[in-house]
Amino acid sequence: MPGLQDKVVIVTGAGGGLGRTYARFLAANGALVVVNDLGGARDGTGSGTTMADAVVAEIREAGGRAVADYSSVATPEGARQMVATALSEFGAVHGVVSNAGILRDGAFHKLTEENWDSVIKVHLYGGYNVINAAWPHMREQRFGRVVVATSTSGIYGNFGQSNYGAAKAGLVGLINTLAIEGAKYGITANAIAPLAATRMTEDVAPKEVLDRLDPELVAPAVGYLVSEENSDTGAVFVVGGGLVQRVAQFQNAGVTFVSPPGLAEIAARWTEISDMTGATLGTNPV
Repeated sequence: MPGLQDKVVIVTGAGGGLGRTYARFLAANGALVVVNDLGGARDGTGSGTTMADAVVAEIREAGGRAVADYSSVATPEGARQMVATALSEFGAVHGVVSNAGILRDGAFHKLTEENWDSVIKVHLYGGYNVINAAWPHMREQRFGRVVVATSTSGIYGNFGQSNYGAAKAGLVGLINTLAIEGAKYGITANAIAPLAATRMTEDVAPKEVLDRLDPELVAPAVGYLVSEENSDTGAVFVVGGGLVQRVAQFQNAGVTFVSPPGLAEIAARWTEISDMTGATLGTNPV
């Protein structure tokens, strides 16, 4: 299978954790990888070249092809630099794995504007910036693969992660539209909600749970979604601990009113409106 052979893929946040695992898996299967990492701490502070350089060295020692990039995903200029690196080193850009992220958790009533903005900038703006910079090249070559890192915090919610959850849910909205706009150009766009033991999750779950969540179990699904063989688009997958499952929104039959209902009238029908018995896969009614 052609798979990933000679596909040029940018992986953001690839200096450690899941991003490192993705980059190594892609390279081991023939991809040419741009290993992007700003080299900062979990909360986004600081920077350095060591992390990205180390992953590139690991890939090259294993016989793969990779180049380091230290640009910030949070700025359009940084994203354009990543794509420029891919083009100058490998001559194309076929895929983007938008994985870079930071955490600044806190209960909503204590959340500062700075911590809201910082997380949204890296996750949601970061995904937009890098994909937007690569998009014209994918359209022109009529082939592209986009994979964004969403989260169960964005799908289902999680205490103390309103900023993170909002950003991750926003990325699902982004790939839903990119799937539509990219279809006639051979571009797919999907989301992965990974469950893995990394520095991002080291204090989020108990050790006995994290011990079952090897990052290596997530990478194959990402690799497939970047490959030529994948045709799924606009889909969200939860992946972790050996489980790979698709999640989706559903809708019930609903209730139709022939005229604007009064408060008592809609209240009387609310149980029927909210009952998901017999619900089917949701579709855009427009």
